[in-house]
Amino acid sequence: MNHRLALILCSASLVAWLTSCKTPSGPQTAPENVEVLSRAAIKSSHHRIDFVTHVKPVLEAKCVICHNRKTLPFFSLENRKLAFAVPSRIVPGHPEQSLLIVNGTMNHAQTMPPVGNRLTSDEKRILIAWVKQGAVWPQGAAGDLHPAPDAPVR
Repeated sequence: MNHRLALILCSASLVAWLTSCKTPSGPQTAPENVEVLSRAAIKSSHHRIDFVTHVKPVLEAKCVICHNRKTLPFFSLENRKLAFAVPSRIVPGHPEQSLLIVNGTMNHAQTMPPVGNRLTSDEKRILIAWVKQGAVWPQGAAGDLHPAPDAPVR
C-alpha cells in the first residue's frame, strides 16, 4: 500500500475514532496553555531532540491517554514496536508523511488531544523536529510510555 493511500485510510479511521476519546458532553480540549516540559528542557530542544528528555514527557502527558492498546489499538503509542507498527505512523526524517505529525499537530481539524490540554507550539515543534531528526525511540523501559498521573480518566 502506498503512503498516500495509507494516510487517507488512517485519517478516515482517526476521524471516526475522535468520538471515542471525549467526555459525555463532547470534546474537552483546553486552549493551548500548559507546558509539559520545563523552560530549560524546551531551550535545550533547540539543538538536538532527545526522546527521554523532550518527546516521552509530551507523549505521556498528552497522547498516550488515548493512543494506547485499550482505547486506540490501531494507533497505540505505548512503546516503540506499537508506534512503528504501521509504516506511515512515524516516518523518520519525514514529518509531512507521518500520521503522528500530520493528524496530531499540523492539519488536523480537531487539535490534539481532543480531551485535556492541547499541544503547545513548543511541543508541536519538538515532535516535528524529533521526526525530522530520525525519530529515535529507544526500546525497553526508556521507550515505554505510561499516561501521566494527572491525565484525565476515561
